[in-house]
Amino acid sequence: MIIGRQPLIEALSGGRAIDKIYLQKGAGGDIIQKVRDLASERHIPIQLVPIEKLNGLTRSNHQGCIAIAAIISYIDLQQMIDLVVASGRAPLLLILDGITDVRNIGAIARTAVCCGAQGIIIPDKGVGALNEEAMKTSAGALEKIYVSRVTSLAHAVDTLHLNGIKVFSSEMKASSKLFDIDFTIPSCIVMGSEEHGVQSFLRKSSDEIFTIPMEGKFDSFNVSVATGIILYEAMKQRMMKA
Repeated sequence: MIIGRQPLIEALSGGRAIDKIYLQKGAGGDIIQKVRDLASERHIPIQLVPIEKLNGLTRSNHQGCIAIAAIISYIDLQQMIDLVVASGRAPLLLILDGITDVRNIGAIARTAVCCGAQGIIIPDKGVGALNEEAMKTSAGALEKIYVSRVTSLAHAVDTLHLNGIKVFSSEMKASSKLFDIDFTIPSCIVMGSEEHGVQSFLRKSSDEIFTIPMEGKFDSFNVSVATGIILYEAMKQRMMKA
C-alpha cells in the first residue's frame, strides 16, 4: 500500500503501477486535486470511501488517501498495438468485459499466453482486480502478456478499428459459429461475463458475433474455458496458415 498524500503524489508522478486509489469522502485541497488529476491521466480508478474504511486498512496517518500498488505494469493500448505489430505478428488480443472473478482472469491470462495472444484489455471499473490471487492462478502469465487498462471500452474498440484490428464478440446465441471466423487476421476477441454476456454497445461495434457450438444441453461454458476454446481455434488457424 502507498499511504499518505505526498508518497502517493510521488508514486503517481514516478509512474509506479497502481491498481486503485481510496480517497476519503469530502477530502479536498490542492494535493487531493493533484492526486485526482494524475490518476485520471493514468486511468487509475478512484473510490471515495468513509474514513472508517481507510482506518481499517492502516493505523498510520493516511491523510485521507491510500493507494493499492499493482503487481503488474499496465501499458497504453496504442503502445501495445505498436509493439505487437513491430514484432511482426498479427495482433491477437482479448477484451475482458465485466469478468469479476480473479481466478477466471488468471486462468484466461495463462491460456492466452499458451495460445499466442499478445495482450489483454480491461476496463478501469467493473472487472476483477489483477491481484496476487489472479497472478497465482495465471501461473505468472500476467507478467508475460501486455495488459492495457482503459477508461472506455468503446474508445478502445475505436482504437482497435483505426489500427485495422477486427473485433469479434463471443455470445451464447449468434448466427455465425466459432469455426466460421477468420482469426488469422489482426483480431480482438471480446469475452463477457457469464451472468450478463457482452455489453450491447460492444456487440453493436463488433465486426462479427459468433457462438461456440455445444453438443450437450447446458447453458454455457465457464468463461475461462470458453476463452480457451476460442484461443485454441485461433492458434490452430494461425499455425495451419504459417
